[in-house]
Amino acid sequence: MAPGLPVPFSPAVSRRSSTAGCWWSTPAATCARLRGRQSSITHACSNIRTSTCYSAPCPARSEAPIRARASSRRHRSTGSSPVATSGAAVLINAAVATCRQTLQPKNVPSIRSIETFAVPPRWVFVRVEADDGTVGWGEASLEGHAEAVIGAFEAFRDRFIGHDADRIEDIWQTGFRLGFYRGGPVLMSALSGLDQALWDLLGKRLGLPVWQLLGGCVRQKVPVYAWIGGDRPHDVATAARQRQDQGFGAVKMNATADMGWLDSPRSLDASIERLVAVRELGMDVGLDFHGRVHRSMARQLIRAVEPHRPLFVEEPVLSEHLEALAEVTRGSAVPIALGERLYSRWDFKPFLAGGLVDIIQPDLSHAGGISECRRIAAAAECHDVALAPHCPLGPLAFAACVQIAVTSINFAIQEMPIGIHYNFAEADLPTYVRNAEVFRVEQGMIAALDGPGLGVEIDEDRVREAASAGQMRWRNPAWRGPDGAVREW
Repeated sequence: MAPGLPVPFSPAVSRRSSTAGCWWSTPAATCARLRGRQSSITHACSNIRTSTCYSAPCPARSEAPIRARASSRRHRSTGSSPVATSGAAVLINAAVATCRQTLQPKNVPSIRSIETFAVPPRWVFVRVEADDGTVGWGEASLEGHAEAVIGAFEAFRDRFIGHDADRIEDIWQTGFRLGFYRGGPVLMSALSGLDQALWDLLGKRLGLPVWQLLGGCVRQKVPVYAWIGGDRPHDVATAARQRQDQGFGAVKMNATADMGWLDSPRSLDASIERLVAVRELGMDVGLDFHGRVHRSMARQLIRAVEPHRPLFVEEPVLSEHLEALAEVTRGSAVPIALGERLYSRWDFKPFLAGGLVDIIQPDLSHAGGISECRRIAAAAECHDVALAPHCPLGPLAFAACVQIAVTSINFAIQEMPIGIHYNFAEADLPTYVRNAEVFRVEQGMIAALDGPGLGVEIDEDRVREAASAGQMRWRNPAWRGPDGAVREW
């Protein structure tokens, strides 16, 4: 038998049979055998990749020495020597120590700095640098609340400067749980941007796209749709034709302008006219009610648009009205989508468990970043619910969405924030990116981003210049009805 290999089990010798006279029953033979096992364990441990191993658990169940039990049943029945068992304990614990030492992480960089940049039109970029010089970027944009999100990063700096940069899940759990007051749009947007940046950093350090770190892609191309407005009418048909020329086969628009608790049927007629104008171009249309339509009107509007087969209806009522959502969508064949104002898997839980939604739309810059949105996508798959991430933001948020899109089997379609009227007057999707060609749309799809990390190369000089100039503080439009009362935007 080759040295260093474990002794094979012999059916001819049972545990209870006498082993007197057998060569493996002597203390010397037992120790020799265990030395071979130690060698095998050490050899196996040395071949384990440890670049992302942190807690380094040893296969052994306990660090405590294995004590010989001279009076044990085994010694009494087999006649084996307690001295041999004691020697085995020494050798096994030596192997455990060697294994544990081998599994310790090597060359894991620490977080050196965390920076935030408020840049036009309404975005917050996050830059994380490790002490080996690797840089990762993320996006923590929360429309209209940039100052609050930037303030949340003070606590993150206190907690995570000096932390192992590769321990992304530990950082996520720490950032989420140790604040005590958890969740909500501000804290979760900050955590989202940090999470994206850490994944980008890890991918760049390893020279791999994030989707590869998530287990590889299930698709090579991502279906996308573009926004065409429709807030307060306008020639949505013209905007849709422009999107067609850009390679899009699907668009999304607001279903209606602001609407009161009880509004004129004329507002419903106007919504149908706009929908029909775009559908006649042969395009698929997602209708965004934007939570601005109240129960009594939402029920009517969903029934009115159903014959024209929209791709989905988004936020038919505000997400906090679960009972209203169930009522207004009951009996309708139109797929219901929502999720941009939900911030964690726990927020999505009642919608999935209650069967209230057909498509979930987590925002990668609001709902915990890549780490959490991957969990949300998996939860949706368990309920046979599709995934269509929300993204009216910047290039980093969009790139993060693509990582989830190509690794989630229940992904359906991705919002692409190019040419959105909120943005393009000051900056657009390619403005702060060196490799804007990755955003090319062909036949309604973009290719998976193959570059390391998130797959986009940020122009850091331009970001710093734009941030130092001082961003105009973007605020949501303030809408009021004919009577002067404030209305949902």
